[in-house]
Amino acid sequence: MSINKKDVAAILIFVALIVAFVFLVNNITGKGNGKEMDIVRDAVKNAALTCYAVEGMYPDDISYLRQHYNLSYNEDLYVVYYRPLASNLMPSIKVVERGNTDL
Repeated sequence: MSINKKDVAAILIFVALIVAFVFLVNNITGKGNGKEMDIVRDAVKNAALTCYAVEGMYPDDISYLRQHYNLSYNEDLYVVYYRPLASNLMPSIKVVERGNTDL
């Protein structure tokens, strides 16, 4: 049994399609995680804004938002860095994937 040029070309095309599919799936998954981080950041920001509208000040820490404004997110996947600047200034909010050390 010998392999001819058409068989080799078909195998190479098949392998190329599999590689392209894997690359596409990884790319889509990465964009999905970025969207989820945006949603978490927006949820924290909205809770902080609601607190400011109701109480006239931004909270000192994120635990206050969890307790009083029902903020929740998957803490196993994301770390939220919440740094208050002043009671009347929007805090600095950054969301990163757990295990990612990029700030």
